[in-house]
This record gives sequence, C-alpha cells and structure tokens, in this order.
Amino acid sequence: MEVSLAPALIKLGGAAALAFAAIGSALGTGTAGMAGIGAWKKCYLQGKAAPFILLVFIGAPLSQTIYGLLLLLAFNKMALDPAIAAAMWPAVLGAGILGGIAMGVSAWYQGKAGASGSDALAETGQGFGNYLTTLGIVETVALFVMIFIQMALK
Repeated sequence: MEVSLAPALIKLGGAAALAFAAIGSALGTGTAGMAGIGAWKKCYLQGKAAPFILLVFIGAPLSQTIYGLLLLLAFNKMALDPAIAAAMWPAVLGAGILGGIAMGVSAWYQGKAGASGSDALAETGQGFGNYLTTLGIVETVALFVMIFIQMALK
C-alpha cells in the first residue's frame, strides 16, 4: 500500500464517524422537532401555555454529532504517526464506520423517545424528569461507543 494511503483511510474513518453520527442527529432532531411542534399545537388548541422546555427533547440528539467529531479528532491524531497509520488503518476505518452508525442510531432513537416525551409532557404537564432520564439512558449508548472505541484503539 502506498504510504500516504493509510493516513487518508484513517481520516476517512473519522469522517465516517462524524457523518453517520450527524445523520442520526438529523433524524433524531427532525423526529423530535415534528412531535414538539405537534405538542405545542395541542397546547394552543387547548388554551394552555406551550412548554418551552420541549426544546430539550428536540435538541438532545445533537450531542451524538459532537461524539462523532471527538472520534474524528482522535483518529486524525493517529493518522499523524506513520507507523500507527500503517498498522491500524483497517481497525480505525472499521471503527469509524461502525461506531458512527451506532452513535447515529442512538441519536435517531433518542429523537423518537424525545418525540414521545414531548407529546406526553404537553398533554399531562407532568413527568419531565422521567422523560429526560429516558433520553439520558439512550444517550449512554453513544457515549459508551465513543469511549470504548477510543479505549480499544489505544
């Protein structure tokens, strides 16, 4: 393999981690956003104040994009050392693709959970802590993926 190809493939792994995580964030925020708008509409129709706090549910899936960025930065650091790049590029490329997909799915389902939380909170006005805890549990999947990939590639 050409010497310059290994660092490029490692960087591709980082870009894949970021891109797949961001795709999941877009799906998650879009899903939660649509439900949030519907929940606000229900409140307006009932003459109730629309809870601003629903933005927490809508924005929660954005953090997975940050985790993808952190993997990208860690991978780019690995690409700087030619010996590491030559030996590790297959593992790093695969970890970037699979890790990015895992973080993206976490973001997507966090958005789905946020959508349910938005609907429930707007209807009942109760349970915010429980709904937020659910989002945190889903978030933990992405955190674990990011941390464990970095540990595995050390």
